[in-house]
Amino acid sequence: MAIVTVSSKFQIVIPPSIRESLGIKPGEKIHLLPYQNRIEFIPQREMKKMRGFLKGIDTRVEREKDSE
Repeated sequence: MAIVTVSSKFQIVIPPSIRESLGIKPGEKIHLLPYQNRIEFIPQREMKKMRGFLKGIDTRVEREKDSE
């Protein structure tokens, strides 16, 4: 876990280890999502780059029957 300090302008710096592991580049957009008393940072990715990111995921999920 990394700890960052919020500046007087409410800015933070993403530590290098996290930037590198997520492949975040300068100028890239990141979505901020408030969730259960915390903030989640979600890098915005182009759809082309998302291709195959779920490869190997188990898709066997029990689903509800369709209503008629």
